[in-house]
Amino acid sequence: MGGEWQEYMVRELQEIGQLLVEDGNHGEYRPRRDEFCKEGTAFIRASDMDCGRVLFDSASKINGTAVARIRKGIGVGGDVLLSHKGTVGKLAMVPLDAPPFVCSPQTTFWRSLNPDAIDRRYLYAYMHSPHFRQQLDSRKGETDMADYVSLTAQREFRVLLPPIADQRAIAHILGSLDDKIELNRRMNETLEAMAQAIFKSWFVDFDPVRANAEGRDTGLPGEIADLFPDSFEDSELGAVPEGWGVKPLDKIADFLNGLACQKYPPENGEESLPVIKIRELRQGITDNTDRATADVPSKYIVEDGDILFSWSGSLLVDIWCQGQGVLNQHVFKVTSEDFPKWFYFYWTSYHLNGFQRIAADKATTMGHIKRRHLTDAKVLVPSAPLLDSMTEFIDPLMKQRINNELQKQTLAALRDTLLPKLISGELRASDVEKFIVEGDV
Repeated sequence: MGGEWQEYMVRELQEIGQLLVEDGNHGEYRPRRDEFCKEGTAFIRASDMDCGRVLFDSASKINGTAVARIRKGIGVGGDVLLSHKGTVGKLAMVPLDAPPFVCSPQTTFWRSLNPDAIDRRYLYAYMHSPHFRQQLDSRKGETDMADYVSLTAQREFRVLLPPIADQRAIAHILGSLDDKIELNRRMNETLEAMAQAIFKSWFVDFDPVRANAEGRDTGLPGEIADLFPDSFEDSELGAVPEGWGVKPLDKIADFLNGLACQKYPPENGEESLPVIKIRELRQGITDNTDRATADVPSKYIVEDGDILFSWSGSLLVDIWCQGQGVLNQHVFKVTSEDFPKWFYFYWTSYHLNGFQRIAADKATTMGHIKRRHLTDAKVLVPSAPLLDSMTEFIDPLMKQRINNELQKQTLAALRDTLLPKLISGELRASDVEKFIVEGDV
């Protein structure tokens, strides 16, 4: 660690008025069930923190009576939030223009009280560092119940603080990478919303067909609009566009179930790959991800851009973009030789709510769907020329989404590589800042 870097205990920083660490109300001051409402002050739990963001819109709300009784855990813009009970270690940076909120008993805010001593963005970066995470991990299993790191324990943690100029430089570098990652995330949200809207218009609402039937402009390029029919016909699904076929979902795509990967452990020195289970599909690859030998049949190797569908437990359909892995049981790899990727991805996604309802009926399905449910799920198939034209229209949206996600992964890997080196002082901010500022990364 370079000169002038100092290590402080949290309670020492609190005593001199530079840092405040506080959690939400427990006991009699905690909001009661009847004080939750649709409109009010956000009550932030661990589930309301995602990828460094606070999900204020979807968070539970409490009324003014509850807020008036609360004595601690009242957050402000600029706070760093930490989940410390049950799900331990989630972090989020509260934007400066955040709406009013309070922390639940499971979340803690860390607040810089002196921006000339502790930069809030540096504090957020530091709390991602191995130096901080090791302290957190060492305390979270001290009880016999769920993982828990008490407020008292947090105030015993130690914080590395370089000079404020260095803090700001480190925060700028890591913040620039976070900003690029967030921009890609927002772009992908927009791309996905556009693609979903187009799919719904074509295959659910049949907007172009209705427009053709009524002699209205479809809003599509002429060469695509002319391929849509202008009338409907009866089918097992009711009225559908004339000439369109109805097929089972498992006839437009192959659903390959994964391996029982515990039967394929890597031998000493053997190349291995992460095992992609339901957890990895939801949370990504982590240090806790199991590994299997890479010497499995190639069809069970997952690549970036593959469509994965967890058919048990938490049903989810997504595009995998975290590198090679081995497909585990309870996860399908969805492929097709006859239909484009966007087509079977959005049709599988379209039926996901129905599959989730089936899986929720555990009395009959034990929390999963069966292959017959894939057959029961029906798909509308347009003419080959129209499908080709649709692909030219929608496929670029999916490809851009995949490219953005892969760039996110690259940026996140760079950030995670730089972070411990910058926080420890091993790498100087001036050595790397120019690459970020000049846009080389």
